[in-house]
Amino acid sequence: MSIWIVFRLLGSLALLMFGMKSMSESLQKLAGPQLRHVLGAMTTNRFTGMLTGMFVTAAVQSSTATTLMTVSFVNAGLLTLLQAISVIMGAHIGTTVTAWIMSLGFSLNISSIVYPAFFIGIILIYMKKRRIIGDFLFGVAFLFLGLGTLKETGFGLVENPETSQAISNFFAQFNDGSFINSLFFLLMGTVLTLCVQSSAAIMAITMILCSTGVLHLDQGVMLVLGENIGTTITSNIVAIGANTQARRAAFAHLAINVVGVVWVVAVLPWFLKAVCHFVGYDQASPDLAKISVVLAAFHSAFNISNTFLLIWFVPYIEKFVCWVIKSKVVDEEEDFRLHFITSGIMKTPELSVLEAHKEISSFAERMQRMFHMVRELLTEKDEQKFTNLFNRIEKYEGISDNMEVEIAKYLDQVSDAHLSDETKAKIRAMLREISELESIGDACYNMARTINRKVQGKKDHFTDKQYEHMHQMMELVNNALTQMNVLMSGRKESFDVNRSFNIENEINNFRNQLKSQNINDINNHEYTYAVGTIYMDLIVECEKLGDYVVNVVEARMGTRQKTI
Repeated sequence: MSIWIVFRLLGSLALLMFGMKSMSESLQKLAGPQLRHVLGAMTTNRFTGMLTGMFVTAAVQSSTATTLMTVSFVNAGLLTLLQAISVIMGAHIGTTVTAWIMSLGFSLNISSIVYPAFFIGIILIYMKKRRIIGDFLFGVAFLFLGLGTLKETGFGLVENPETSQAISNFFAQFNDGSFINSLFFLLMGTVLTLCVQSSAAIMAITMILCSTGVLHLDQGVMLVLGENIGTTITSNIVAIGANTQARRAAFAHLAINVVGVVWVVAVLPWFLKAVCHFVGYDQASPDLAKISVVLAAFHSAFNISNTFLLIWFVPYIEKFVCWVIKSKVVDEEEDFRLHFITSGIMKTPELSVLEAHKEISSFAERMQRMFHMVRELLTEKDEQKFTNLFNRIEKYEGISDNMEVEIAKYLDQVSDAHLSDETKAKIRAMLREISELESIGDACYNMARTINRKVQGKKDHFTDKQYEHMHQMMELVNNALTQMNVLMSGRKESFDVNRSFNIENEINNFRNQLKSQNINDINNHEYTYAVGTIYMDLIVECEKLGDYVVNVVEARMGTRQKTI
C-alpha cells in the first residue's frame, strides 16, 4: 500500500473528526447558556430527563458533549445522580442522528454542496455577528469532504487487486461466525473508539469496510456495538478527578451501554434480522450500496431499544453505581483541591466556563467561612482554641492564594480556544472575581493577624462598646458576603444588585461614624491609643473587605459603582 494512500486515509479521517468537532462546538455556542438551563430545568422525572438528553444531543450533535456537561452538572450539584442517568439515556438516542448523517454522506453524492458551504462560511466568519454560523458551515463542509474523500479512498483500495486481496485475507480469518471472532470485533470497536476518541470516525470506517464488501454485516454491527462501549470511556476518564457523584454518573453511562451490548449480543441474529426487514435489506442477496443505511438503522434500534428497556430500572442503576463507587470521607473544608474543574478532554468553552463559575462560587463560600472564623477569633478566650483557630485562618489564606492561581491558569487555557465575544467577556469577569475573592481572603487574614497581635502583646481589652461596634460592623460585612454568595450561586437576572450597594453604603457610613467616635473616646480616656489603633485597624479592614465584596458583585453583574 502506497504511503500516500495511508496519509489520504488518515487525512480524510482527520477532516471528518475536525468537521464533527467544529459543527458540535458551533451548535453549542449558538445554543449558549440555554443548554445549561434546559438541562437543569427539564429533568423533573426520568422521562423528561430522557427527552432532554435526546433533544440536546440531537441539537449539538455530540453525545460526548452532553454526557460531559451532565457529569459536570452532577459535579456542581445542579443535577442529582438519578436525573443524570435519565439524561445520559436520552443522549444515547440523540447521538443516533450522527450515524444517519454518515449514512447520508455514503449513500448520496453530496460533495457538490461542500464548496459552496466553504464559500458562504468564510464570508460569515469575517462578519463578526455571523461568525458562529460560518464556523458551523465549515464544520459541515469538512465533515462531508472528509466522508467523500474517505469513501473514494476506501473504494480505490478495494479496486486495487493487491491491497484488496491483503485486506480481504486479513478479515477472512474471522469469517467463521464464532463467538470468539464476534468478541474480537466488539473489542476492536471499543479500542479504536477509545484511541481515536470519536465514535463518528470509527462509524465512518465501519461503513466503508462494509460498503466495499470487505467486512460482513454481522462483523460490522459488532464493531458498532464496540463503538457504543468505547465512547462511554471518555466521560469516565474526565470524571477521574471529579467528586463521587460525578464519577457515579460517568460509570452509569458505561454500565448502561455494557448491559445493552450484552442483551443485544444474546439476541443478535433476530435483532439484526428485524432491522434488515425494517429497512428492506435482504441478507441473502446483499446490496452494498444500502449497507450504510442498515448500520445507521441498527445503531438507532440498539440505542432506542436499550433506553426504553432500562428507563424503568433507573433507581436500581443508581443503587448499583453507588454500590460500586463508594463515597470518600474527606474534610472538604480543609482539603485544597478544585472540586468542579477537572482536567478532562474534548471540553467545549461553554462547559469549561460553567465549571469555572461553579469553582468560583465554591471559592466565595469558602471566603465567607473564613470570615466566620475571624468573628470567632475575636471573642475566643481559650488560648489553645485561639491558636488552632488562627492556624486554620492562616491555612485558608494559603488556600485562597492557590485557588486564585489554579482557576486563573484554567481560564487562561480556556481563553486559548476560539471563543465568542460573550464567552471572552465572561472570562474577563471571572478573572476579576477571583482576584477580588483572594483580596477578601487577605483582608480576613489581616484581621486575624491584628487580633493575634493584640492577644500576643497582652494589650488592654476592648471595651464592651468597642465589641458591640465591631460585631455590628462584622454583621454588615457578613450580610454583604451572604448577598454575594446568593448572586454567585444563582442567576444574575433575578438578583437585586441595589441590596449589595446599600449594604456597602451602610458599611462606609458606619466606618466614618466610628472613626470620629474613636478620636473622641481616646481623648476622653475611655481606652488607650494603642487599643484604639487596633480597634480602627479592624474596622477599616472590614470596610476594605466590603469594597472587595462589591467589586465581586460588579464583576458578576457587569456593572460598576464608585465606592468611598
